[in-house]
Amino acid sequence: MANAPKPTTVKKESTATASNVFATLVIPICIVIGFVIWKFVLGDPSNFIDNNPENLPLPNNYPGTAYKGGPIVAVLIGLLLTTIVFSIERLIVIGKASGKSSLDTFIVKVKGLLNAGNIEAAKAECDKQQGSVANVIKSGLKKYSEVEADTNMDVEQSIVAIQKEVEEATALEMPMLEQNLTIIATLVSIGTLIGLLGTVTGMIRAFAGLANSGAPDQSALAVGISEALINTMTGISVSTLAIIMYNILTSKIDKLTYAIDEAGFSIVQTYASSHK
Repeated sequence: MANAPKPTTVKKESTATASNVFATLVIPICIVIGFVIWKFVLGDPSNFIDNNPENLPLPNNYPGTAYKGGPIVAVLIGLLLTTIVFSIERLIVIGKASGKSSLDTFIVKVKGLLNAGNIEAAKAECDKQQGSVANVIKSGLKKYSEVEADTNMDVEQSIVAIQKEVEEATALEMPMLEQNLTIIATLVSIGTLIGLLGTVTGMIRAFAGLANSGAPDQSALAVGISEALINTMTGISVSTLAIIMYNILTSKIDKLTYAIDEAGFSIVQTYASSHK
C-alpha cells in the first residue's frame, strides 16, 4: 500500500514532460508560420504597385504596408501566434482542472455533504467532478478517513495530518496549472522590445533616405517610416494580448486556489467539530 501514490506521480511527470515538449515545439513553429504569412500573404505581389513587392504598396493596402515593416514583422506575427496558442492551451488545461460541472456548485455540494458528515458521498462527488480541485479535495477526504480510523492519533495530530495532505496535493496540482504562464509573461516584454527594435531600424532607414545627397529618397523615407510604425503597432499588439491573457489565466488559477482552500478549511472544521 505504501507504493500506491507512485502511478499518480508518474502520470504528473509524464504530463509535465509532454507540456515541455509542446512548449519547445510551439515557439519555433509559430515563428516559421509568421515568416510564411509575412512572405506569401503580406508580401503577395497583388498588394504592390505594378505587382512588384519592391515597389510601394497600393494606396490603403494594409497587408502591403505591413510587409514593408520588414522581417521583424514576421517575428512579431510569430510571437502573436505563440501568445494565442499558449493562451488557448492554458484555458483548456485550467478548464479541465475545474472539473466537469460548475466549480461553485461542486464546492457547495461538498461543503453540504461535509456538514452532514457524509464523507463517502463527498468522495463520490469528487469522482464525479474530476479535475485538479476534485483531486485535491479527495486527497483530503481520504486522509480524513485514515486519521479517523487511527486510534493512535489525537485530534490535533489528525487535523495537522489532513492539512498537510491537502497542502501536498495542492503543491502537486498547482505547477501543472501554472506551467507555460512564464512564457506568456515573457512575451509581454519581448513583444514590446522587438517592436521597439523594428521602430529603431525603420527610423534608421528613414533617416538614411533623408541623408542622400541631392533630393531625399522619398521611397526610402516612406518605407523607413512604414517599417517603424508597423513594428511599433505589432509589438504593442503582442504585448497587449499577452498581458490580457496572463491576467485572465492567473485570475482563473486564483479562483481554483481559493476553492481548494475553502474546501480544505471545511474538511478540517468538520473533523474538528465532530471530534471534540
